[in-house]
This record gives sequence, C-alpha cells and structure tokens, in this order.
Amino acid sequence: MLTVSMTVNGQAVSKTTEPRTLLVQFLREQLGLTGTHVGCDTSQCGACVVHVNGKSVKACTMLAAQAEGADVVTIEGLAENGELHPVQAAFKEHHGLQCGFCTPGMVMSAVDLLQNNPNPSEADVRDWLEGNICRCTGYHNIVKAIQAAANATGG
Repeated sequence: MLTVSMTVNGQAVSKTTEPRTLLVQFLREQLGLTGTHVGCDTSQCGACVVHVNGKSVKACTMLAAQAEGADVVTIEGLAENGELHPVQAAFKEHHGLQCGFCTPGMVMSAVDLLQNNPNPSEADVRDWLEGNICRCTGYHNIVKAIQAAANATGG
C-alpha cells in the first residue's frame, strides 16, 4: 500500500491505495467521484477523461500514484458557484448528450480543446474527439455544442 496525495477539484486529498490502482478507480471508488466513467477498460472510449495539470487524460491509462502532487479536475469540478461550465451549458442547450454515459469524457475533452483552440472548426472538433466514443451516435449535436461553447466564450 502507498499513500497518494493530490488536489482534486480544488480540494487536497490523501488516501492509502494499492500501487496498481488506476486513477479512474481512485476517483470513483476512493473519492466517490462517479462522474468519471469506465466504459471500455482498454482506453478506447474516452468516458474516463479528466484533467491532470490542465491537460485531458484518460484516467484508465494512468495509475493514481502517477498523479502524486497533481492538480486533477473531474466533471464534478467544472461547475462553479452553481453555474454550469459553458461547455456543460452548451451540451445541455444543444442536446449534446443522449444516454449521457460518454458525456463527462466528451465535456472534459471539449474543455481542453477550447483551452488549446478557442475557435475550432468542425473538422478540428471531430479530430480532437477521435478518442471519445458516443455509442448513441450523437456526434452532430456534440460538435454543435462545442462550437456553441466556443462562440459563447469568445472563440
């Protein structure tokens, strides 16, 4: 067992865990942050995307121990003061979700995209989301939502 310490959604956390614990397991099982989903166990679907030190990461590809000292943001950490993040609001407004299972990973990936490219083209959005799978085939509205969020935030 080892102790892992990091900041998650602005809160310092420190937990004892097995060295083989994946970050997604740590977040869900030890911190109770179940918005980060496990969809495939093979890092193909993107449902587990979180931000580690400001970059989108598939939490199923990273050990919790590798996040030692890191700043981690999950879908639960995006909203501020009861207000949805602009990307979350755009997903809601433009029906960028269907069953909702992929939505947390899509939103987290989209936030990272807009931090890197505030005015993405449709092709840019589709390219960025290549590692995120929507099994309900909702890509059209997801792309619309991301572009709307870009416009709403000045992109």
